Amino acid sequence: MVYSSEVREMCTVHQGVHHGAAPIPEEAKWVKSREVKDISGYTHGVGWCAPQQGACKLSLNVKDGIIQEALVETLGCSGMTHSAAMAAEILPGLTILEALNTDLVCDAINTAMRELFLQIVYGRTQSAFSEDGLQIGAGLEDLGKGTRSMVGTTYGTLAKGPRYLELTEGYITDLALDENDEIIGYKYVNFGKMMDFIKGGLDADAALKKASGQYGRVADAVKLIDPRRA
Repeated sequence: MVYSSEVREMCTVHQGVHHGAAPIPEEAKWVKSREVKDISGYTHGVGWCAPQQGACKLSLNVKDGIIQEALVETLGCSGMTHSAAMAAEILPGLTILEALNTDLVCDAINTAMRELFLQIVYGRTQSAFSEDGLQIGAGLEDLGKGTRSMVGTTYGTLAKGPRYLELTEGYITDLALDENDEIIGYKYVNFGKMMDFIKGGLDADAALKKASGQYGRVADAVKLIDPRRA
């Protein structure tokens, strides 16, 4: 250890009371984290790339400092989806410090890792007060039935008004309009359920029909329009 001459010439003043790290909540325990292995928790981070043309939601399940599970969801950039595939291979098995300093290729994924790191080291995780945390597989539970990300895509212009393209229920096939041409409901197809039905043995037409549904006052509609064509 090299000290400057100014420091060497100082007199020694002993430190007073020092209690160490403040405890943070981790999986229903209060932990004074001093090392990477002291960190456990399940949480999420959201990031964006420099031109802000895409975003990433990153979910990690960390046990004793080691990433056991990673869910990477991306939106808005085709290159990012391929980077997400690499991140899903890279992240499990790393410590959270290694992951923070790993090139995950895409700026949005790197930013999501940074935001997640801040949450997890400050005890702001989803599992902070869950005894023993969340089991490995919690990331898949976030996706729900059909194991698909929940995506909302809507579009609108001043000249032609709004279009709902995809919502939590699924892919919007028809918008229901009233006599004032205002949206009062919609029909949709849940692609996750549809694929499960097909894999279960149903033919495509039957699976499509079974995975279809509607929301709102579709029965009261004056007309239905295809939001991608009309």
